[in-house]
Amino acid sequence: MSGIKIVLILGVALIGTYFFIRLRNSLFEFLLILILIATAIVFILFPDLTNKLAGKLGVSRGADLIFYVSIIIFWFVILKLYSRIRRLEQTVTKVVRDKAIEEVNQTPN
Repeated sequence: MSGIKIVLILGVALIGTYFFIRLRNSLFEFLLILILIATAIVFILFPDLTNKLAGKLGVSRGADLIFYVSIIIFWFVILKLYSRIRRLEQTVTKVVRDKAIEEVNQTPN
């Protein structure tokens, strides 16, 4: 096994460990991260597999296939973060509104 493969596998393992320890979310996200980590390690260990898979999917190179899939994953993450930010904004708005109404109702006339 070459040095770069060791570095890449260690990097993927560290990132995966970070996600599992720090970001305990839904079962779907857990499985998605697990699948991505396993896929990354398989593609690192067997780089020719990406070229074969790319050929079957009509993409010229394995690196291009990985790039295209990464773009899809990137957009998924962006949409997930956007929806989370919107939810937080709505929660903060509700809390501030309720607090303002509560203060108005408690003010002596």
